[in-house]
Amino acid sequence: MSDLPSQSPPRLALVTGGSGFVGGHLIRRLLSDGWRVRALGRSAEARASIEALGAEPVASDLLDRAALLHVMDGVEVVFHVAAHFKLWGPMSLFRRINIDGTRNVVEAAERASVRRVVYVSAAAVVMGRPEPMRGVTEEMPLHKMPFAPYATSKAEAEEVVLAANGRRVGFSTVAIRPPFIWGPDMPALGHMVEAVRTGQFQWVAGGGQALSTCHVDNLCHALILAADRGPGGQAWFVSDGEDTTLKSFLTRLLDSRGVTPGDRAISFGLAWTMAGVMGTAWRIFRRKGEPPITRQMLRLIGRDFTLDIRRAREELGYSPVTSPDDGMRRMHPCKVVPANTALHGNHLAAAS
Repeated sequence: MSDLPSQSPPRLALVTGGSGFVGGHLIRRLLSDGWRVRALGRSAEARASIEALGAEPVASDLLDRAALLHVMDGVEVVFHVAAHFKLWGPMSLFRRINIDGTRNVVEAAERASVRRVVYVSAAAVVMGRPEPMRGVTEEMPLHKMPFAPYATSKAEAEEVVLAANGRRVGFSTVAIRPPFIWGPDMPALGHMVEAVRTGQFQWVAGGGQALSTCHVDNLCHALILAADRGPGGQAWFVSDGEDTTLKSFLTRLLDSRGVTPGDRAISFGLAWTMAGVMGTAWRIFRRKGEPPITRQMLRLIGRDFTLDIRRAREELGYSPVTSPDDGMRRMHPCKVVPANTALHGNHLAAAS
Protein backbone atom coordinates (compact mmCIF):
# COMPACT_ATOMS: atom_id res chain seq x y z
CA MET A 1 0.00 0.00 0.00
CA SER A 2 1.15 3.49 -0.78
CA ASP A 3 1.90 5.85 2.10
CA LEU A 4 1.03 8.84 -0.07
CA PRO A 5 -2.11 10.69 1.07
CA SER A 6 -5.07 10.39 -1.27
CA GLN A 7 -5.96 13.58 -3.12
CA SER A 8 -9.45 14.84 -3.68
CA PRO A 9 -10.45 15.30 -7.31
CA PRO A 10 -10.53 18.91 -8.53
CA ARG A 11 -13.76 20.76 -7.91
CA LEU A 12 -15.97 21.21 -10.97
CA ALA A 13 -17.45 24.60 -11.81
CA LEU A 14 -19.87 25.51 -14.58
CA VAL A 15 -19.55 28.98 -16.13
CA THR A 16 -22.29 30.44 -18.31
CA GLY A 17 -21.11 33.11 -20.74
CA GLY A 18 -17.64 31.55 -20.78
CA SER A 19 -16.65 33.06 -24.12
CA GLY A 20 -17.39 36.62 -22.98
CA PHE A 21 -15.23 39.26 -21.32
CA VAL A 22 -15.99 38.39 -17.68
CA GLY A 23 -16.53 34.68 -18.35
CA GLY A 24 -13.15 34.28 -20.02
CA HIS A 25 -11.31 35.95 -17.15
CA LEU A 26 -13.24 33.87 -14.63
CA ILE A 27 -12.32 30.63 -16.41
CA ARG A 28 -8.62 31.55 -16.31
CA ARG A 29 -8.81 32.37 -12.61
CA LEU A 30 -10.68 29.16 -11.73
CA LEU A 31 -8.22 27.01 -13.64
CA SER A 32 -5.27 28.73 -11.99
CA ASP A 33 -6.89 27.99 -8.61
CA GLY A 34 -7.10 24.28 -9.43
CA TRP A 35 -10.74 23.94 -10.45
CA ARG A 36 -12.00 21.93 -13.39
CA VAL A 37 -14.19 24.16 -15.53
CA ARG A 38 -17.06 23.40 -17.85
CA ALA A 39 -18.52 26.33 -19.81
CA LEU A 40 -21.52 26.90 -22.04
CA GLY A 41 -21.06 27.99 -25.64
CA ARG A 42 -23.91 28.54 -28.07
CA SER A 43 -21.82 28.76 -31.24
CA ALA A 44 -18.88 26.74 -32.56
CA GLU A 45 -16.77 29.90 -32.32
CA ALA A 46 -17.70 30.40 -28.67
CA ARG A 47 -16.89 26.79 -27.84
CA ALA A 48 -13.52 27.05 -29.60
CA SER A 49 -12.75 30.11 -27.50
CA ILE A 50 -13.66 28.24 -24.31
CA GLU A 51 -11.53 25.24 -25.28
CA ALA A 52 -8.58 27.51 -26.03
CA LEU A 53 -8.78 28.76 -22.43
CA GLY A 54 -8.44 25.19 -21.15
CA ALA A 55 -12.05 24.61 -20.11
CA GLU A 56 -14.47 21.95 -21.29
CA PRO A 57 -16.88 23.52 -23.81
CA VAL A 58 -20.46 22.28 -23.97
CA ALA A 59 -23.12 23.22 -26.50
CA SER A 60 -26.09 24.61 -24.63
CA ASP A 61 -28.48 27.52 -24.42
CA LEU A 62 -29.97 29.27 -21.40
CA LEU A 63 -33.43 28.50 -22.74
CA ASP A 64 -32.81 24.75 -23.18
CA ARG A 65 -33.79 23.31 -19.80
CA ALA A 66 -32.99 19.70 -20.64
CA ALA A 67 -29.52 20.56 -21.90
CA LEU A 68 -28.81 22.71 -18.84
CA LEU A 69 -29.72 19.87 -16.52
CA HIS A 70 -27.44 17.51 -18.43
CA VAL A 71 -24.37 19.80 -18.38
CA MET A 72 -24.66 20.31 -14.62
CA ASP A 73 -23.98 16.67 -13.83
CA GLY A 74 -21.23 16.56 -11.22
CA VAL A 75 -20.98 20.36 -10.95
CA GLU A 76 -20.41 21.80 -7.46
CA VAL A 77 -20.76 25.53 -8.19
CA VAL A 78 -22.46 27.37 -11.05
CA PHE A 79 -21.17 30.83 -11.93
CA HIS A 80 -23.98 32.44 -13.90
CA VAL A 81 -22.29 35.18 -15.94
CA ALA A 82 -24.21 35.15 -19.25
CA ALA A 83 -26.60 38.04 -19.87
CA HIS A 84 -28.04 40.21 -22.61
CA PHE A 85 -26.19 43.48 -22.05
CA LYS A 86 -27.50 46.26 -24.25
CA LEU A 87 -28.55 49.81 -23.50
CA TRP A 88 -31.55 49.60 -25.80
CA GLY A 89 -34.04 47.00 -27.00
CA PRO A 90 -37.42 45.41 -26.35
CA MET A 91 -38.05 44.31 -22.79
CA SER A 92 -39.25 40.96 -24.14
CA LEU A 93 -35.71 40.10 -25.24
CA PHE A 94 -34.16 41.14 -21.92
CA ARG A 95 -36.84 39.14 -20.12
CA ARG A 96 -36.28 36.00 -22.20
CA ILE A 97 -32.50 35.90 -21.71
CA ASN A 98 -31.83 37.65 -18.42
CA ILE A 99 -34.88 36.56 -16.43
CA ASP A 100 -36.21 33.34 -18.01
CA GLY A 101 -32.69 32.15 -18.80
CA THR A 102 -31.60 32.78 -15.21
CA ARG A 103 -34.63 30.92 -13.88
CA ASN A 104 -33.73 27.94 -16.08
CA VAL A 105 -30.14 27.95 -14.79
CA VAL A 106 -31.23 28.09 -11.15
CA GLU A 107 -33.87 25.37 -11.51
CA ALA A 108 -31.46 23.07 -13.36
CA ALA A 109 -28.81 23.63 -10.70
CA GLU A 110 -31.27 22.81 -7.94
CA ARG A 111 -32.38 19.60 -9.66
CA ALA A 112 -28.78 18.57 -10.39
CA SER A 113 -27.77 18.89 -6.70
CA VAL A 114 -25.38 21.77 -7.34
CA ARG A 115 -24.21 23.20 -4.01
CA ARG A 116 -24.25 26.93 -4.83
CA VAL A 117 -25.18 29.29 -7.65
CA VAL A 118 -23.13 32.50 -7.80
CA TYR A 119 -24.90 35.09 -9.94
CA VAL A 120 -23.24 38.09 -11.61
CA SER A 121 -25.82 40.76 -10.94
CA ALA A 122 -25.21 44.50 -11.43
CA ALA A 123 -24.85 47.53 -9.20
CA ALA A 124 -27.45 49.16 -11.46
CA VAL A 125 -30.23 47.09 -9.86
CA VAL A 126 -30.64 49.79 -7.20
CA MET A 127 -30.73 52.70 -9.64
CA GLY A 128 -34.10 54.44 -9.66
CA ARG A 129 -34.77 57.98 -10.81
CA PRO A 130 -31.70 59.79 -12.19
CA GLU A 131 -30.51 61.28 -8.91
CA PRO A 132 -27.04 61.26 -7.29
CA MET A 133 -26.30 58.16 -5.17
CA ARG A 134 -23.21 58.02 -2.95
CA GLY A 135 -22.05 55.31 -0.58
CA VAL A 136 -24.78 52.92 -1.69
CA THR A 137 -25.26 49.86 0.54
CA GLU A 138 -27.10 46.56 0.19
CA GLU A 139 -30.00 47.97 2.23
CA MET A 140 -31.09 50.00 -0.81
CA PRO A 141 -34.22 48.57 -2.49
CA LEU A 142 -34.17 47.21 -6.03
CA HIS A 143 -35.68 49.44 -8.72
CA LYS A 144 -37.39 48.52 -11.97
CA MET A 145 -37.61 51.58 -14.20
CA PRO A 146 -39.43 51.51 -17.57
CA PHE A 147 -36.61 53.38 -19.32
CA ALA A 148 -33.97 50.85 -18.16
CA PRO A 149 -34.72 47.35 -19.51
CA TYR A 150 -31.23 46.04 -18.77
CA ALA A 151 -31.13 47.13 -15.13
CA THR A 152 -34.76 46.12 -14.62
CA SER A 153 -34.17 42.63 -16.02
CA LYS A 154 -31.06 42.19 -13.87
CA ALA A 155 -33.02 43.21 -10.78
CA GLU A 156 -35.78 40.71 -11.54
CA ALA A 157 -33.23 37.99 -12.31
CA GLU A 158 -31.47 38.64 -9.01
CA GLU A 159 -34.81 38.19 -7.23
CA VAL A 160 -35.24 34.84 -9.00
CA VAL A 161 -31.78 33.72 -7.91
CA LEU A 162 -32.02 34.72 -4.26
CA ALA A 163 -35.59 33.43 -3.85
CA ALA A 164 -34.30 29.93 -4.68
CA ASN A 165 -31.88 29.90 -1.75
CA GLY A 166 -32.49 26.95 0.53
CA ARG A 167 -35.32 25.43 -1.49
CA ARG A 168 -33.38 22.19 -1.29
CA VAL A 169 -31.21 21.12 1.63
CA GLY A 170 -27.62 21.99 0.81
CA PHE A 171 -28.55 24.36 -2.04
CA SER A 172 -27.69 28.06 -1.77
CA THR A 173 -27.70 31.06 -4.06
CA VAL A 174 -25.86 34.39 -3.86
CA ALA A 175 -25.28 37.43 -6.07
CA ILE A 176 -22.36 39.80 -6.69
CA ARG A 177 -23.15 43.35 -7.82
CA PRO A 178 -20.27 45.06 -9.65
CA PRO A 179 -20.42 48.61 -11.08
CA PHE A 180 -18.60 49.53 -14.32
CA ILE A 181 -16.45 46.47 -15.23
CA TRP A 182 -13.17 47.15 -16.98
CA GLY A 183 -9.96 45.44 -17.99
CA PRO A 184 -7.42 44.98 -20.80
CA ASP A 185 -9.75 43.35 -23.33
CA MET A 186 -13.00 45.10 -22.43
CA PRO A 187 -15.24 45.23 -25.51
CA ALA A 188 -16.82 48.63 -24.76
CA LEU A 189 -13.53 50.48 -25.11
CA GLY A 190 -13.52 50.06 -28.88
CA HIS A 191 -16.94 51.71 -29.11
CA MET A 192 -15.74 54.65 -27.03
CA VAL A 193 -12.63 55.07 -29.18
CA GLU A 194 -14.77 55.12 -32.32
CA ALA A 195 -17.10 57.71 -30.78
CA VAL A 196 -14.16 60.01 -30.06
CA ARG A 197 -12.64 59.57 -33.50
CA THR A 198 -15.93 60.34 -35.27
CA GLY A 199 -16.59 63.41 -33.15
CA GLN A 200 -19.64 61.93 -31.40
CA PHE A 201 -18.19 61.84 -27.89
CA GLN A 202 -19.39 64.35 -25.30
CA TRP A 203 -19.13 64.43 -21.52
CA VAL A 204 -22.53 64.18 -19.89
CA ALA A 205 -22.83 66.90 -17.23
CA GLY A 206 -19.16 67.74 -17.74
CA GLY A 207 -17.95 64.33 -16.58
CA GLY A 208 -17.39 65.30 -12.95
CA GLN A 209 -19.74 62.63 -11.59
CA ALA A 210 -18.31 60.47 -8.81
CA LEU A 211 -17.92 56.86 -9.90
CA SER A 212 -17.16 53.41 -8.51
CA THR A 213 -15.51 50.90 -10.87
CA CYS A 214 -14.61 47.20 -10.75
CA HIS A 215 -11.61 45.73 -12.53
CA VAL A 216 -12.45 42.32 -13.99
CA ASP A 217 -9.79 40.69 -11.77
CA ASN A 218 -11.51 42.08 -8.69
CA LEU A 219 -14.88 40.82 -9.87
CA CYS A 220 -13.52 37.31 -10.49
CA HIS A 221 -11.89 37.33 -7.06
CA ALA A 222 -15.21 38.23 -5.46
CA LEU A 223 -17.08 35.55 -7.40
CA ILE A 224 -14.70 32.83 -6.27
CA LEU A 225 -14.87 34.00 -2.66
CA ALA A 226 -18.67 33.90 -2.89
CA ALA A 227 -18.56 30.26 -3.96
CA ASP A 228 -17.56 29.27 -0.42
CA ARG A 229 -18.16 32.25 1.85
CA GLY A 230 -21.06 34.35 2.98
CA PRO A 231 -24.61 33.37 3.88
CA GLY A 232 -26.91 32.14 1.15
CA GLY A 233 -29.67 34.36 -0.14
CA GLN A 234 -27.48 37.49 -0.03
CA ALA A 235 -26.12 40.00 -2.54
CA TRP A 236 -22.92 42.05 -2.17
CA PHE A 237 -21.57 45.15 -3.87
CA VAL A 238 -17.91 44.94 -4.90
CA SER A 239 -15.63 47.54 -6.46
CA ASP A 240 -12.02 48.63 -6.85
CA GLY A 241 -12.21 50.21 -3.41
CA GLU A 242 -11.23 53.66 -4.73
CA ASP A 243 -13.75 56.03 -6.27
CA THR A 244 -12.96 58.28 -9.19
CA THR A 245 -14.87 60.51 -11.61
CA LEU A 246 -16.34 59.77 -14.98
CA LYS A 247 -14.00 62.09 -16.84
CA SER A 248 -10.86 61.02 -15.04
CA PHE A 249 -11.49 57.31 -15.49
CA LEU A 250 -12.48 57.42 -19.15
CA THR A 251 -9.66 59.78 -20.02
CA ARG A 252 -7.16 57.26 -18.72
CA LEU A 253 -8.86 54.38 -20.53
CA LEU A 254 -8.95 56.24 -23.84
CA ASP A 255 -5.34 57.35 -23.41
CA SER A 256 -4.38 53.67 -23.35
CA ARG A 257 -5.53 53.56 -26.97
CA GLY A 258 -3.85 56.83 -27.93
CA VAL A 259 -7.10 58.78 -28.00
CA THR A 260 -7.90 62.09 -26.30
CA PRO A 261 -11.61 62.73 -25.67
CA GLY A 262 -11.48 66.54 -25.47
CA ASP A 263 -13.81 68.69 -23.39
CA ARG A 264 -17.07 68.80 -25.35
CA ALA A 265 -19.95 68.47 -22.91
CA ILE A 266 -23.72 68.36 -22.78
CA SER A 267 -25.96 69.08 -19.81
CA PHE A 268 -27.73 66.17 -18.20
CA GLY A 269 -31.15 67.75 -18.73
CA LEU A 270 -30.62 68.29 -22.45
CA ALA A 271 -29.16 64.80 -22.88
CA TRP A 272 -32.13 63.27 -21.03
CA THR A 273 -34.59 65.12 -23.31
CA MET A 274 -32.70 64.12 -26.45
CA ALA A 275 -32.59 60.49 -25.32
CA GLY A 276 -36.35 60.51 -24.81
CA VAL A 277 -36.98 61.96 -28.27
CA MET A 278 -34.61 59.50 -29.92
CA GLY A 279 -36.14 56.57 -28.07
CA THR A 280 -39.61 57.55 -29.26
CA ALA A 281 -38.40 57.92 -32.85
CA TRP A 282 -36.63 54.53 -32.76
CA ARG A 283 -39.80 52.85 -31.50
CA ILE A 284 -42.25 54.56 -33.88
CA PHE A 285 -40.15 54.07 -36.99
CA ARG A 286 -38.71 50.70 -35.85
CA ARG A 287 -35.18 51.78 -36.57
CA LYS A 288 -32.44 49.19 -36.32
CA GLY A 289 -29.61 49.36 -33.82
CA GLU A 290 -29.38 51.53 -30.73
CA PRO A 291 -30.00 55.28 -30.58
CA PRO A 292 -26.80 57.32 -30.10
CA ILE A 293 -27.92 58.08 -26.57
CA THR A 294 -30.44 56.31 -24.33
CA ARG A 295 -31.94 56.99 -20.93
CA GLN A 296 -30.57 53.68 -19.68
CA MET A 297 -27.09 54.91 -20.62
CA LEU A 298 -27.62 58.25 -18.94
CA ARG A 299 -28.87 56.64 -15.76
CA LEU A 300 -25.72 54.54 -15.61
CA ILE A 301 -23.22 57.34 -16.13
CA GLY A 302 -24.96 60.69 -15.75
CA ARG A 303 -25.13 61.07 -11.96
CA ASP A 304 -22.88 60.35 -8.97
CA PHE A 305 -22.91 56.64 -8.17
CA THR A 306 -20.52 55.20 -5.60
CA LEU A 307 -20.65 52.04 -3.49
CA ASP A 308 -19.94 51.09 0.10
CA ILE A 309 -18.33 47.61 0.00
CA ARG A 310 -17.95 47.04 3.74
CA ARG A 311 -20.35 44.10 3.75
CA ALA A 312 -18.34 42.26 1.09
CA ARG A 313 -15.17 42.90 3.08
CA GLU A 314 -16.73 41.60 6.30
CA GLU A 315 -18.80 38.65 5.03
CA LEU A 316 -16.72 37.46 2.08
CA GLY A 317 -13.28 38.58 3.18
CA TYR A 318 -13.17 40.59 -0.05
CA SER A 319 -10.38 43.02 -0.78
CA PRO A 320 -9.46 44.24 -4.27
CA VAL A 321 -6.55 42.31 -5.78
CA THR A 322 -5.90 44.82 -8.57
CA SER A 323 -5.67 48.54 -7.86
CA PRO A 324 -6.87 51.12 -10.38
CA ASP A 325 -3.28 52.20 -11.05
CA ASP A 326 -2.09 48.61 -11.59
CA GLY A 327 -5.07 47.94 -13.84
CA MET A 328 -4.30 51.03 -15.89
CA ARG A 329 -0.66 50.03 -16.27
CA ARG A 330 -1.82 46.73 -17.73
CA MET A 331 -4.12 48.59 -20.11
CA HIS A 332 -1.15 50.70 -21.14
CA PRO A 333 1.98 48.68 -20.33
CA CYS A 334 4.44 50.91 -22.16
CA LYS A 335 3.58 54.11 -20.36
CA VAL A 336 3.54 55.36 -16.80
CA VAL A 337 -0.08 56.26 -16.16
CA PRO A 338 -0.45 59.26 -13.83
CA ALA A 339 -2.52 58.56 -10.75
CA ASN A 340 -5.77 60.24 -9.82
CA THR A 341 -6.98 60.70 -13.37
CA ALA A 342 -10.50 59.41 -14.07
CA LEU A 343 -12.88 58.44 -16.82
CA HIS A 344 -16.31 57.50 -18.03
CA GLY A 345 -18.27 58.39 -21.12
CA ASN A 346 -21.21 57.79 -23.37
CA HIS A 347 -20.35 54.28 -24.55
CA LEU A 348 -19.44 52.15 -21.58
CA ALA A 349 -19.54 48.67 -20.19
CA ALA A 350 -21.62 49.26 -17.20
CA ALA A 351 -21.77 46.60 -14.83
CA SER A 352 -22.97 44.20 -15.61
